[in-house]
Amino acid sequence: MSDLLAKAPADQRIAGIVRPTVEGMGFELVRVRLMGGKRLTLQIMAERPDGRMEVDDCAELSRALSAVLDVEDPIDREYALEVSSPGIDRPLTRLDDFDRWKGWTAKLETEAPVEGRKRFKGELTGVEGRSVMLATETGTVALPFDSLADARLVLTDALIEASLKAQQDKGFDPSQFDAIEHDDRDDETDADDDAEHDDGDALPDQEEQR
Repeated sequence: MSDLLAKAPADQRIAGIVRPTVEGMGFELVRVRLMGGKRLTLQIMAERPDGRMEVDDCAELSRALSAVLDVEDPIDREYALEVSSPGIDRPLTRLDDFDRWKGWTAKLETEAPVEGRKRFKGELTGVEGRSVMLATETGTVALPFDSLADARLVLTDALIEASLKAQQDKGFDPSQFDAIEHDDRDDETDADDDAEHDDGDALPDQEEQR
């Protein structure tokens, strides 16, 4: 299992518990995170193979996963279960994500320095073997997938427009949802944001107190 999909041992254990249910219902698991703070939140991102994840899908999957987690009881504290779509500026957690989103701008971070740096921003140009190819301002770099600590798409006007068009083609009405606000910042000004990124979901989360 990719560390990008489930990083911590607790995340990996939970991913192993929920994956059969997620896949059995026709979805694909995108990311599992158990997050602390004032309250513990279990965030599970999923989508259908064609990239769709509607509000009803989130609700249906949330109910099913709630039942599974009640039985397995992998968390010994009170927590909130949050089931959501990956969002427009989605995390990239599986090797084929980098091929699927070829041509779009992404930010990648490696566990150890590659060519003297750990953070990269550029256009995804596909996958070669198990290396992610990224065209940066200084040239194309090959980053081993297994060395990545974090990866996500960069929210741009073009990405928003393409995402909304794809949703409209599938019958999605964007007038039912609030407008998406964002600002484009370069690597120097958003370095801290990279470490503390809160993924903006294209659809409302389904959250249930556990």
